[in-house]
Amino acid sequence: MNPRWLLLVVLIVLVWSGIAPKDRLTWFLEVAPVLIALPLLLATHRRFPFTSLAYVLIAVHAVILMVGGHYTYAEMPLFNWLRDALELSRNHYDRLGHVAQGFIPAIVAREILLRRSPLLPGKWLFFLVTSVCLAISAFYEMIEWWVAVGSGDEAVAFLATQGDVWDTQWDMFLALLGALSSQLLLRRRHDRQLATLFSERP
Repeated sequence: MNPRWLLLVVLIVLVWSGIAPKDRLTWFLEVAPVLIALPLLLATHRRFPFTSLAYVLIAVHAVILMVGGHYTYAEMPLFNWLRDALELSRNHYDRLGHVAQGFIPAIVAREILLRRSPLLPGKWLFFLVTSVCLAISAFYEMIEWWVAVGSGDEAVAFLATQGDVWDTQWDMFLALLGALSSQLLLRRRHDRQLATLFSERP
Protein backbone atom coordinates (compact mmCIF):
# COMPACT_ATOMS: atom_id res chain seq x y z
CA MET A 1 0.00 0.00 0.00
CA ASN A 2 1.24 3.48 -0.84
CA PRO A 3 2.74 5.13 2.28
CA ARG A 4 1.08 8.42 1.30
CA TRP A 5 -2.36 6.87 1.58
CA LEU A 6 -1.43 5.39 4.95
CA LEU A 7 -0.24 8.81 6.08
CA LEU A 8 -3.52 10.37 4.96
CA VAL A 9 -5.54 7.78 6.89
CA VAL A 10 -3.45 8.31 10.02
CA LEU A 11 -3.81 12.10 9.80
CA ILE A 12 -7.60 11.86 9.34
CA VAL A 13 -7.94 9.57 12.35
CA LEU A 14 -5.62 11.81 14.36
CA VAL A 15 -7.80 14.87 13.68
CA TRP A 16 -10.96 12.89 14.49
CA SER A 17 -9.50 11.52 17.71
CA GLY A 18 -8.60 15.01 18.91
CA ILE A 19 -12.13 16.35 18.49
CA ALA A 20 -13.87 16.27 21.88
CA PRO A 21 -12.09 13.19 23.31
CA LYS A 22 -13.53 11.74 26.50
CA ASP A 23 -10.53 12.90 28.52
CA ARG A 24 -8.00 15.37 27.08
CA LEU A 25 -5.07 14.23 29.26
CA THR A 26 -5.68 10.59 28.38
CA TRP A 27 -5.93 11.51 24.70
CA PHE A 28 -2.57 13.25 24.78
CA LEU A 29 -0.86 10.43 26.67
CA GLU A 30 -2.23 7.74 24.35
CA VAL A 31 -1.55 9.68 21.15
CA ALA A 32 1.93 10.87 22.19
CA PRO A 33 3.70 7.86 20.55
CA VAL A 34 2.03 8.78 17.24
CA LEU A 35 3.01 12.43 17.60
CA ILE A 36 6.62 11.35 18.21
CA ALA A 37 6.86 8.58 15.60
CA LEU A 38 5.16 10.41 12.73
CA PRO A 39 7.75 13.21 12.37
CA LEU A 40 10.57 10.67 12.74
CA LEU A 41 9.17 8.49 9.96
CA LEU A 42 8.67 11.51 7.70
CA ALA A 43 12.20 12.76 8.37
CA THR A 44 13.84 9.40 7.65
CA HIS A 45 11.66 7.91 4.93
CA ARG A 46 14.05 8.77 2.10
CA ARG A 47 17.24 7.36 3.58
CA PHE A 48 15.58 4.50 5.46
CA PRO A 49 12.26 3.53 3.86
CA PHE A 50 10.55 0.63 5.59
CA THR A 51 8.83 -2.23 3.82
CA SER A 52 5.15 -1.82 2.99
CA LEU A 53 4.36 -4.46 5.62
CA ALA A 54 6.05 -2.39 8.32
CA TYR A 55 4.31 0.81 7.22
CA VAL A 56 0.87 -0.86 7.20
CA LEU A 57 1.45 -2.27 10.68
CA ILE A 58 2.68 1.08 12.00
CA ALA A 59 -0.46 2.74 10.62
CA VAL A 60 -2.68 0.10 12.23
CA HIS A 61 -0.93 0.60 15.57
CA ALA A 62 -1.37 4.37 15.27
CA VAL A 63 -5.10 3.95 14.65
CA ILE A 64 -5.44 1.64 17.69
CA LEU A 65 -3.69 4.24 19.86
CA MET A 66 -5.74 7.14 18.54
CA VAL A 67 -9.08 5.36 18.92
CA GLY A 68 -8.07 4.40 22.45
CA GLY A 69 -7.11 7.99 23.12
CA HIS A 70 -10.44 9.31 21.89
CA TYR A 71 -12.69 6.98 23.88
CA THR A 72 -10.19 5.78 26.56
CA TYR A 73 -9.27 2.11 26.44
CA ALA A 74 -11.82 1.14 29.09
CA GLU A 75 -14.77 2.67 27.23
CA MET A 76 -14.30 1.94 23.54
CA PRO A 77 -17.94 1.48 22.35
CA LEU A 78 -17.50 -1.60 20.14
CA PHE A 79 -15.67 -3.44 22.90
CA ASN A 80 -18.29 -2.29 25.45
CA TRP A 81 -20.87 -3.98 23.20
CA LEU A 82 -18.72 -7.14 23.03
CA ARG A 83 -18.31 -7.08 26.81
CA ASP A 84 -22.06 -6.93 27.32
CA ALA A 85 -22.96 -9.34 24.52
CA LEU A 86 -20.45 -11.97 25.65
CA GLU A 87 -20.87 -11.24 29.36
CA LEU A 88 -17.18 -10.44 29.77
CA SER A 89 -15.70 -8.98 32.93
CA ARG A 90 -14.16 -5.94 31.23
CA ASN A 91 -13.72 -3.95 28.05
CA HIS A 92 -10.92 -5.78 26.23
CA TYR A 93 -9.80 -2.99 23.89
CA ASP A 94 -6.89 -2.45 26.26
CA ARG A 95 -5.89 -6.09 25.77
CA LEU A 96 -5.97 -5.64 21.99
CA GLY A 97 -3.72 -2.61 22.36
CA HIS A 98 -1.13 -4.57 24.29
CA VAL A 99 -1.12 -7.45 21.81
CA ALA A 100 -0.44 -4.82 19.14
CA GLN A 101 2.31 -3.38 21.35
CA GLY A 102 4.23 -6.60 20.75
CA PHE A 103 2.92 -7.67 17.35
CA ILE A 104 3.73 -4.48 15.47
CA PRO A 105 7.06 -3.35 16.99
CA ALA A 106 8.34 -6.89 16.35
CA ILE A 107 8.35 -6.32 12.59
CA VAL A 108 9.82 -2.83 12.96
CA ALA A 109 12.58 -4.08 15.29
CA ARG A 110 13.21 -7.08 13.03
CA GLU A 111 13.61 -4.84 10.01
CA ILE A 112 15.99 -2.44 11.74
CA LEU A 113 18.14 -5.28 13.11
CA LEU A 114 18.31 -7.06 9.75
CA ARG A 115 19.24 -3.88 7.92
CA ARG A 116 21.55 -2.23 10.46
CA SER A 117 23.28 -5.12 12.24
CA PRO A 118 25.16 -8.29 11.26
CA LEU A 119 22.23 -10.42 12.43
CA LEU A 120 20.65 -12.87 10.00
CA PRO A 121 17.24 -14.56 10.22
CA GLY A 122 17.39 -17.25 12.87
CA LYS A 123 17.19 -17.97 16.57
CA TRP A 124 19.28 -15.01 17.76
CA LEU A 125 17.24 -12.55 15.72
CA PHE A 126 14.01 -14.08 17.01
CA PHE A 127 15.23 -13.83 20.61
CA LEU A 128 16.49 -10.25 20.32
CA VAL A 129 13.36 -8.99 18.57
CA THR A 130 11.26 -10.57 21.31
CA SER A 131 13.47 -8.96 23.95
CA VAL A 132 13.11 -5.54 22.33
CA CYS A 133 9.32 -5.87 22.35
CA LEU A 134 9.28 -6.92 26.00
CA ALA A 135 11.53 -3.97 26.85
CA ILE A 136 9.15 -1.59 25.08
CA SER A 137 6.20 -3.09 26.95
CA ALA A 138 7.96 -2.87 30.33
CA PHE A 139 9.03 0.72 29.67
CA TYR A 140 5.44 1.64 28.77
CA GLU A 141 4.26 0.14 32.06
CA MET A 142 6.83 2.31 33.87
CA ILE A 143 5.50 5.36 32.03
CA GLU A 144 2.01 4.48 33.27
CA TRP A 145 3.40 4.18 36.80
CA TRP A 146 5.17 7.56 36.60
CA VAL A 147 2.04 9.24 35.22
CA ALA A 148 -0.03 7.71 38.01
CA VAL A 149 2.43 8.91 40.66
CA GLY A 150 2.54 12.38 39.13
CA SER A 151 -1.15 12.94 38.46
CA GLY A 152 -2.98 10.68 40.91
CA ASP A 153 -6.65 10.08 40.13
CA GLU A 154 -6.34 11.84 36.76
CA ALA A 155 -4.38 8.83 35.46
CA VAL A 156 -7.17 6.29 36.04
CA ALA A 157 -8.39 6.40 32.41
CA PHE A 158 -4.82 6.17 31.11
CA LEU A 159 -4.00 3.14 33.27
CA ALA A 160 -7.19 1.32 32.17
CA THR A 161 -6.68 -1.40 34.80
CA GLN A 162 -10.47 -1.76 35.24
CA GLY A 163 -9.95 -3.17 38.72
CA ASP A 164 -7.56 -5.95 37.66
CA VAL A 165 -4.63 -6.18 40.10
CA TRP A 166 -2.71 -8.25 37.53
CA ASP A 167 -3.25 -5.78 34.68
CA THR A 168 0.44 -4.88 34.34
CA GLN A 169 1.47 -8.53 34.11
CA TRP A 170 -1.31 -9.26 31.59
CA ASP A 171 -0.19 -6.28 29.49
CA MET A 172 3.40 -7.52 29.24
CA PHE A 173 2.33 -11.13 28.67
CA LEU A 174 0.06 -10.10 25.80
CA ALA A 175 2.85 -8.01 24.27
CA LEU A 176 5.05 -11.11 24.46
CA LEU A 177 2.41 -13.20 22.70
CA GLY A 178 2.06 -10.49 20.08
CA ALA A 179 5.80 -10.39 19.43
CA LEU A 180 6.05 -14.18 19.14
CA SER A 181 3.02 -14.55 16.87
CA SER A 182 4.08 -11.66 14.64
CA GLN A 183 7.46 -13.23 13.93
CA LEU A 184 6.01 -16.69 13.39
CA LEU A 185 3.19 -15.50 11.11
CA LEU A 186 4.85 -12.70 9.14
CA ARG A 187 8.57 -13.46 8.92
CA ARG A 188 8.43 -15.10 5.48
CA ARG A 189 6.36 -12.29 4.01
CA HIS A 190 8.66 -9.79 5.68
CA ASP A 191 11.76 -11.51 4.29
CA ARG A 192 10.30 -11.41 0.76
CA GLN A 193 9.56 -7.70 1.05
CA LEU A 194 13.04 -7.03 2.42
CA ALA A 195 14.58 -8.91 -0.51
CA THR A 196 12.52 -6.82 -2.94
CA LEU A 197 13.48 -3.62 -1.12
CA PHE A 198 17.18 -4.52 -1.26
CA SER A 199 16.96 -5.30 -4.97
CA GLU A 200 15.34 -1.94 -5.69
CA ARG A 201 17.82 0.12 -3.71
CA PRO A 202 20.78 1.51 -5.68
